[in-house]
Amino acid sequence: MKYGYVGLGNLGGHLAASLIRAGHEVVVHDRNASLAERHRAMGAKVAASPAEVAEQVDHVFTCLPSPAVSEAVLAQLLTAMKPGATWIENSTLGREDILRLAGLARTGGVRLLEAPVTGGVHLAARGEITVLVGGDADLFEMHRPALQAIGKRIFHMGPLGSAAIIKVITNMLAFIHLVADGEALMLAKRGGLDLKTAWEAITASSGTSFVHETEGQLILNGSYDIAFTMDLALKDLGFAMGFGKEFGVPLDLASLTNQTFMKGKAVYGGTAQSTQIVKLLEDALGTDLRAAGFPARLE
Repeated sequence: MKYGYVGLGNLGGHLAASLIRAGHEVVVHDRNASLAERHRAMGAKVAASPAEVAEQVDHVFTCLPSPAVSEAVLAQLLTAMKPGATWIENSTLGREDILRLAGLARTGGVRLLEAPVTGGVHLAARGEITVLVGGDADLFEMHRPALQAIGKRIFHMGPLGSAAIIKVITNMLAFIHLVADGEALMLAKRGGLDLKTAWEAITASSGTSFVHETEGQLILNGSYDIAFTMDLALKDLGFAMGFGKEFGVPLDLASLTNQTFMKGKAVYGGTAQSTQIVKLLEDALGTDLRAAGFPARLE
């Protein structure tokens, strides 16, 4: 099967590269044409538009920043996708967005498989990210080899919309953990502890988390460079708050975290790194959380 990939940003660029490395024929496109050059060097074809991608392939992956962009790209894809083709969406979307877009795709004879990813850009770069899949079982099996090319652990969560729910849950937890980790590190610093040793002790304790072990390092380095923005964090927290209302679940911690990220965006801007949410506390207390020996980016 020949795959297209549209959206070569921080995540999509790595996912597309993993498909190429696994030996799949891939045609790529991004509105920023320069992002496709590394894929061209790897052997991919580069198309000038989503429609041009669709003309040349059997199925198309996308990884895009918002439901509105996904819908706009889908409209272009549908002008050229073959009936029976699959649209595999790696973007993080709300469940209602997924169900609505699946209906639009069906009008063009295209089936949707949602496959948002989680674990961080560094794992996407290694082809080891986790893939959360929602959709029909036959589509899941058809595209399992491609999904295994982009991720290490693959979970078929159920019908369309299922992956959207679990992806939002995992991101909600990550943002809560991020704010909590900043507070924990600040307690350690203001309590006179060596931050490197404190980070190591937390990592070896019952209080550790994936966020502490990964993003905590970028905080201590001072780069905050997680390749994920405040705007994207607020988008995902908005989805979580919507699910809380829909399912009748009070999300007290998520609500507080959402308010904190709104403050972060107001201070640092929507394109600031999401890990800079911890800088709110650093700036408020005039105390930085730097420690030697931590990387500027996760590899």
